[in-house]
Amino acid sequence: MRPLQISAETAQKLAKALDVPLEQVMHTPQHILIQKLIEIEREEASNRK
Repeated sequence: MRPLQISAETAQKLAKALDVPLEQVMHTPQHILIQKLIEIEREEASNRK
């Protein structure tokens, strides 16, 4: 499996949003992380309105 191609800031944001250690984020399947990122972005967008 390829290493995740995400920035350190994105990894930290995901770890905080998922309430898991950063190491666990790096071992989470990519499709799950992408889904969570989409959810986070939608929440942030709705909070900006």
